[in-house]
Amino acid sequence: MTLPTALLWLLVASAGAAPALAAPAVVYSVGGKFDGSFNEAAYSGAERYRAETGESYGEFEIASQAQSAQALTTFAQKGFSPIVAIGFTHANALAKVAPRFPKTQFVLVDAVVEAPNVQSIVFREQEGSYVVGILAAMASKSGVIGFVGGMDIPLIRKFACGYILGARSADPQVKVLVNMTGPTPAAWSDPVRGAELARSQIEQGADVVIQAAGGTGIGMLQAAADAGVLGIGTDSNQNGLHPGQVLTSMRKRVDIAVYDNFMAAKDGEWEPGLKVLGLAEGGLDWVLDDANAALITPQMEAAAEAAEEAIANGEITVHDAAADGPCPVR
Repeated sequence: MTLPTALLWLLVASAGAAPALAAPAVVYSVGGKFDGSFNEAAYSGAERYRAETGESYGEFEIASQAQSAQALTTFAQKGFSPIVAIGFTHANALAKVAPRFPKTQFVLVDAVVEAPNVQSIVFREQEGSYVVGILAAMASKSGVIGFVGGMDIPLIRKFACGYILGARSADPQVKVLVNMTGPTPAAWSDPVRGAELARSQIEQGADVVIQAAGGTGIGMLQAAADAGVLGIGTDSNQNGLHPGQVLTSMRKRVDIAVYDNFMAAKDGEWEPGLKVLGLAEGGLDWVLDDANAALITPQMEAAAEAAEEAIANGEITVHDAAADGPCPVR
């Protein structure tokens, strides 16, 4: 179901956007800007731009994939630029909308659209998940760890593969349980199902479980905390959701991607094309703060930092299950 254009614009404007020419905008993915994960990272980057420049931006939270084209079109018609679309679910819509507005700058996060007015940003998620996989294996006492993904897509499979490979590098005998939430975009916003999958893995012996499932992962982290096992967050820093129960968070710096694009456009330096971000580019990291400091031993921190350095300088190449075929280990 799509919204009438007038109603859509009313919602856009009420979200704090001034309908001014050349103001930037962000269109979130399904799950809402306060999903505690992927969307919220984008929101943080936009808010940083607002705080530093004093300028407003447009924003819209789609309720379904069907609203994507309408939201992108409405922003473009109102003169917003750049318009940052968060998530691969916007790819098909953007491929159709961008050619209609050749003077508008568009940005797509987590997928690629080839057009002269589009910048596509993708991440080597497998590099960051390799590092936190090491931490998971080192923290585990049972020798069983878990992975709960969102929508079963190549992006999440490469995330899972990196996690498995990192864990096996630290403990070749560790068992890694992998479950995906579902085959549709609804898999990103089902915390009840996330909790169910976590409990299933915990019943099978997992004492560290990572989520790569957007809003669904919030339920997974809650279930892990309730069971007294460790969770691992992703996208945003989720350590503070359950202090002492979240081993770490692997951040995908969507916040920086949004902020940098807003600022580049403001400074007249925005460019289209493909950007691929990994550890070397600062596009991924893991979090050590007061909420999880007691969980990370000096040995674990050293192992993670060594892996980060080796990946960044090319000594370790982490298999990309999306581009290079199925994960070589299970």
